Amino acid sequence: MSGVDVITFGCRLNTYESEVMRTQAEKAGLNNAILVNTCAVTGEAVRQARQAIRRARRENPHARIIVTGCAAQTEQQTFAAMPEVDAVLGNEEKLKSASYRSLPDFGVSAEEKLRVNDIMSVRETAPQMVRLIEGHVRAFIQVQNGCDHRCTFCIIPYGRGNSRSVPMGAVVDQARKLTEGGYREIVLTGVDATSYGADLPGAPSLGLLAKTLLKQVPDILRLRLSSIDSIEVDSHLMDLIADEPRFMPHLHLSLQHGDDLILKRMKRRHSRADALRFIADVRRLRPEISFGADMIAGFPTETEEMFLNAASLAEEAGIAHLHVFPYSPREGTPAARMPQLDRALVKERAARLRATGHQLHQAHLDSMVGTQQWLLVENNGLAHTENFTLAAVPGLKARDMVQVTVTGHNGKHLMHAAQKCDAVLG
Repeated sequence: MSGVDVITFGCRLNTYESEVMRTQAEKAGLNNAILVNTCAVTGEAVRQARQAIRRARRENPHARIIVTGCAAQTEQQTFAAMPEVDAVLGNEEKLKSASYRSLPDFGVSAEEKLRVNDIMSVRETAPQMVRLIEGHVRAFIQVQNGCDHRCTFCIIPYGRGNSRSVPMGAVVDQARKLTEGGYREIVLTGVDATSYGADLPGAPSLGLLAKTLLKQVPDILRLRLSSIDSIEVDSHLMDLIADEPRFMPHLHLSLQHGDDLILKRMKRRHSRADALRFIADVRRLRPEISFGADMIAGFPTETEEMFLNAASLAEEAGIAHLHVFPYSPREGTPAARMPQLDRALVKERAARLRATGHQLHQAHLDSMVGTQQWLLVENNGLAHTENFTLAAVPGLKARDMVQVTVTGHNGKHLMHAAQKCDAVLG
């Protein structure tokens, strides 16, 4: 191989940062290298990263393998001890070209491989300008990093540090450059995006940032948010949901559970009633909106009744895109010290919750038959509706926006009559 390849795990923020890493590594003159951007959310994510590293070494025996990301930050010794790994960079170091110019020599000790600083000492998130996000027709902009909250199951604050925001002007500048480069949809992303601005002068909110972007960058045709915490949503964001057609009718919520005692043990800041009230309020403002949500099955001390409360919340809320995670104990978190459920029971409950999610998704697909939808065509014969539902669009050109009448679905994707489009915005 030649050049720089990047293997990315985890969230949309990692996807964005992988492009920054590629740019900085190439700027530093790195060649014949594989960068592995890891995720630490679950033990399974760490296992998959290690597996990918071993595979990369078998297929590229002479390449440099550099591991970074959240798992590298929280489990740096684990990756440094792998003989396949040549260097380990922290989440701060991975975004700097200097890190790729000062890599250790081949064959050094595990300790000499490490380039990982204390992430809690980082106080700012520097704006990173990305003009192209390989393989994507939607552009991601990092507006925030880190998290000040300490949910009992979550290792991410120890991989990302405390919450810090990108200044609003820098976000506007990047959005303008991305739209000039042809991107029609922009996704604002962060570790705890709805905490945006608390550390900036005047404490601007995420909703105010989104309003400002749409006003100052009129070429943004579609604006989305990544995962949000509903308890932090502000009035500016509610205004956009109600009145701004360029703000897409889809929200992905960090719900995590539907039982009040489990939510308390998770150290979440919302109750079941809070979540249902927020969803109902948003639906009144924007009836066509769809919701996604993250939920954990098999959290320590979860009884069958508590589990059923999680499933019933998803049903009552009509969650169209449910992401289910079997609870995974992460060393160093309070939940890992709580009484654990049998792993077989955790997997069984996760499977049942996924089945509930599948039924809800089918109902959502059914509800869209007969509607007219604008689609943004992607590179793989698929497209997303405004409410983030996938549609099949074979033969259409990436980045086109097309209006179609939905005639049915195949259980996964929306279909439309003979792939004929009512209108195309080229």
